[in-house]
Order: sequence, then structure tokens, then C-alpha cells
Amino acid sequence: MKQKNEVNAWSVTWGVLMAVLFSAAAAYLGLKVGQVFEAAIPIAIIAVGVSAAAKRSNALRENVIIQSIGACSGAVVAGAIFTLPAIYILQAKYPEMSADFLKIFIASLLGGVLGILFLIPFRRYFVEAPQEQFPFPEATATTQVLKSGDEGSSQAKPLLFAGLIGGLYDFIVATFGWWNENVTSRMLPFGDDLAEKAKLVFKNNTGAAVLGLGYIIGFRYALIITLGSLFVWWLVVPGMALLFPDTVLNQWNPAITTAVGDMSPETIFVSYGKSIGIGAIAMAGIIGIIKSWGVIKSAVGLATKAGDSAANGQEARAESQDLPFKFIAIAAVITLLVTFLFFWFGVMDGNLLFALVAIVLTAIIAFLFTTVAANAIAIVGSNPVSGMTLMTLILASVVMVAVGLKGTGGMVAALIMGGVVCTALSMAGSFITDLKIGSWCGTMPKKQETWKFLGTLVSAATVGGVMMLLNETYGFASGTLAAPQANAMAAVIDPLMNGVGAPWPLYALGAVIAIILTLCKVPALAFALGMFIPMELNVPLVIGGAISWYVTTRSKDEEVNKQRGEKGNLIASGFIAGGALMGVLSALLRFGGISFDYAQWWANPLSELCSLAAYILLIIYFIKATKK
Repeated sequence: MKQKNEVNAWSVTWGVLMAVLFSAAAAYLGLKVGQVFEAAIPIAIIAVGVSAAAKRSNALRENVIIQSIGACSGAVVAGAIFTLPAIYILQAKYPEMSADFLKIFIASLLGGVLGILFLIPFRRYFVEAPQEQFPFPEATATTQVLKSGDEGSSQAKPLLFAGLIGGLYDFIVATFGWWNENVTSRMLPFGDDLAEKAKLVFKNNTGAAVLGLGYIIGFRYALIITLGSLFVWWLVVPGMALLFPDTVLNQWNPAITTAVGDMSPETIFVSYGKSIGIGAIAMAGIIGIIKSWGVIKSAVGLATKAGDSAANGQEARAESQDLPFKFIAIAAVITLLVTFLFFWFGVMDGNLLFALVAIVLTAIIAFLFTTVAANAIAIVGSNPVSGMTLMTLILASVVMVAVGLKGTGGMVAALIMGGVVCTALSMAGSFITDLKIGSWCGTMPKKQETWKFLGTLVSAATVGGVMMLLNETYGFASGTLAAPQANAMAAVIDPLMNGVGAPWPLYALGAVIAIILTLCKVPALAFALGMFIPMELNVPLVIGGAISWYVTTRSKDEEVNKQRGEKGNLIASGFIAGGALMGVLSALLRFGGISFDYAQWWANPLSELCSLAAYILLIIYFIKATKK
């Protein structure tokens, strides 16, 4: 049967709607827990569901376009929220710093467009390689959903129901505070003594969205992240208090005036432990580039051959046609020129030297890291964008200071540069998944590449608005929204730009740990992320991963285990989408003046006991629902 044109009012409208909704949800969740969920699977499920409900025939390729446009949300959001909220965080210390909607929007948009243009020449290398070389785990799962066809409505129902439960659960906590959002060892009688004397503490966030995120990440990867967290919290933090009980370690931060032994575990973690994690993340990014150098050479060679074939008039099959190589080259040059002008007049206050150095750094780093991002997604389905961006910020800060740009102006400039690079890398990793899905479903790459720009535009505008709303409502410096990645960026850039110095010994220790992990065949980036992100946001990941392991191993029938695992993916996706969207709604209510004071109740250990009870009930529902 002849397929209808996949690009039409239906597919574009639904794609734009998904980009808006999931940009808002991903921005809230990413700022809260430091992890941005990939929107591809839930968007694919919704696309199939609405197509089935509307009784649209031959909708497969329409749904690919919906998913491709909508999936811009997670990519643009990750690029923006990992870097740009740091401007707001530093604004509390330096009131002269400023960030407005236009800067956030332009940085996100330009980064997304660069990511698309830099990735297209590498498409053939990744997409046409055998699946043994690049398994594309997320693309595989998304393609299965898209090809489910007539089963769309049956898959959409559990997703929507789980979204309702997860959304209400997180909405009740965020809006009314019926129970605490965390369970900690401090709720026990001896917990406070253990924390203050031995510097040992245990924390777990009981949110539905974070639990779902852990399920999708899987047990192995989540376990490595959590082990990194426990390494810092249970070894480094108590160890520092033991080694330096009466010492004030403030060589790189004069604001520290308390001896290590007199600090709380949380303060030791923020003052020292996170810096070790930053060093490990940066080194993991460097290792990623070294490992991907062969990939870069092979992919460029393949892209050049494809360009030569097109120039010689050789026809390509429809399912392998890209945007013309000439168009990509011209568009990339124009985008870099616009980025240069943005840096020159919008960020660097008209200083030509600073703008030239900034655009050269941005272009080189974004291009080199593009293949690292695509390679990571193609193999393990996870993009180490935060580590690569941290390295970008450190490099940008050192270089910009060397050419004379310091202080708050240098901080804003480096963070905007980091925002552009981070969005480009995030988009590159996300887009290669879309192109692989399109390859399996028979969609012309040229159409995906064309309409990806629209999704980027919509997502950039949405994330700019949501970020400003959340800052006005909660404030990124308040601690209500962890914004862990952006806090890391702020922690790195502040000393570098002010001549105070940086905790290089701690960075170096983290780098050594990353090298040792790599030699031991342990994913260094996952472990390093755990070292940096607060414990309460890591532990629920391993709980979600454990649920994934449990529901997929209970039956002797592998097919039953597989079906339960897929049902769990639907429920987890529902938890993530529902919890995150309700989080945005709760922020809107608070922004509108509708809020409830539950601080006194949360200070009561009983609120944590209630939280534990609600969490156990949520887990029981999750497990039982996978067996239906």
C-alpha cells in the first residue's frame, strides 16, 4: 500500500505540541535532579496512540516525523539547563550579572542548529554501520513502539494512567507537601548523631519521576552512578573529616572559614567532594574524545565520499538522501557567523578579539565532541554531555582569562559559550537516534533533517520561558531546584574568572579516579556523575534500576520477562512525563501566588516516615502493574 506524505499538518502540529510539552517537563525534571530523560519513547507512544484514536491509516512515517520534531525537547533542554541557570546562581553573589530570555533563547537555538548541521555529515557512518557495532538501544525501543501500529491505543492507556498516578503523586508533594520529598537517616533517633560525629548520612528522593528515570536507565548503569555517590558520601566525606578535623582548607575559596571536622556532611560534600566529581567528569570527556578519534576520521571520510557522489550527479536512494552537502556547508558557515555576531555584540560588549577567540573555541570543540556524543548514544544510549561541557567551560575560562576577559563579564561569556556547545552536543546525540529510527522505518533523512530545525526553534523558546518561570518561582540559588549541573558550572567558573584559583588538587584527584576506572573497564562518566550529583538523587536511580531487574527476571519464560520489561518502560515513561509536567504546573501555581507552607511539617521526622510509606506503595503499584 502506498504511504502518504509523512510531512503534513497532522505530523507537524503534533510534533510541535510534543516539543512544547516535553521541553517544559524535561526542563523542570532536569533542574530538579540533574538528569534529562530522553523524550523519544514517550513521544512515540503518544504519536501511535493518537494516530490509532484518529483511525489514521499508514501512519508509521507520520509518527516518525512527530517523534523527530518532538524529541528536540530533551536535546535543547539538556543543553540549556546544564549551563545557563549558572548565570542566575552566580547572580545571587554578583548582582551585576544578568540573563534574559533573548540570551537563553538565542544560545539554545544556535547551539541546536550547529548540532544538527555538524551531525548530518556523520549520519551514514553511524546509521549504515551494522547493529553489532552500534546497537542503538533507545532507537531500537522507539522503533518497536512506532511499528506497533494497531497496538497503539493499548500502549497509550498504561502510559497515560501511569502519568496520572505519577503526576498526582509528585503534585501532592510539590504543592501541598503531604509528605517529605526525601527520606534520610536523620529521621531515626541516632541518625543525627551519626551524621554529626561520623559524617555518615543516607538520603533518598521519593519522587515518582526520579524512580521512573532509574527504571529506564537500568540497574547496571544506575548502580555505577550510585556507587560513585556512595564513594564520595561514605568514604571521601568521612575520610576528610578524619584526616583534617581541625584544619580550615580554603586555599582556593577564602569564603570557607570552618574546619573540616566542624562541617556537616552536606557542607563537606559541597566544599570538596563535588570538585573531585568535576575533575572526574572532565577527564571522562577527554577520554571520550581520544577513544572517538578514529570514529571522527572514518566518519569524515565517508561524508566526503557521499558529497563527491552527490556532486557527480549520482542518484541516492530516497531512504538515504540527506540535505545537500553544499547547503550544509553554507548553513554551517552562516550559523557560525551569526553566533560570532551574537558573541561580539550580545555577550562580549563589542570586543572583537574576545568574540573571535570565543567563536573559534566554540566551533572546534562542538565539532570534535559531536562524534563523541553520537558514538555514546549509538553504543549505550547515554550522552556524556555534562562532562564534555564542563571541560569546555574550564578550557574557555582559562583561554578567555589569558586574552584579558575576566570577572563577571567573563563568567557570562564562558557560560553562554558553554550553553551553545552543550546544546550542540546534546542535539547531535539525540538526532542520531532519530535518524536511525527513520532509517528503520523508511523515512527520508532529508525530511527529518529539514523539520528538525522547527523543533529546535520551538524547544529553545519553550525552555527559555520555563527557565525564567522556575527562577522567578523558586530561584536556582535557593536549593529547592537542585540544578546540579548548573551549580557545577558556577562552581568551576567563579574562581577561574576571579583569579581566586581553583581546587586543582581536587580536580586532579578526580581525573586520576576517572583514568583508573577506565583502565578497570568501569564506565568513568557514570561513576563521576554519581560523585557529583547529590546522593538523594542517585539512590532512587538504583531503586528504579532494581525494579527493572526484578520484573524482567521473575519468570522462567523469557518472552514474559520481555513483555513485563516493556510494560515497565511504559509505566516509567508515564511517571517521568506526569511527574515532570505536574512539577511545572506546581511551579505555575506558586508563581501565581497559590502556595502552602509545609516547612514546619517537613522538619518533623514523621513527614519522612509518611514519605517512606507512600514510596513503598508507589513501588508496589509499579511492580504489580507490569504483571497485568
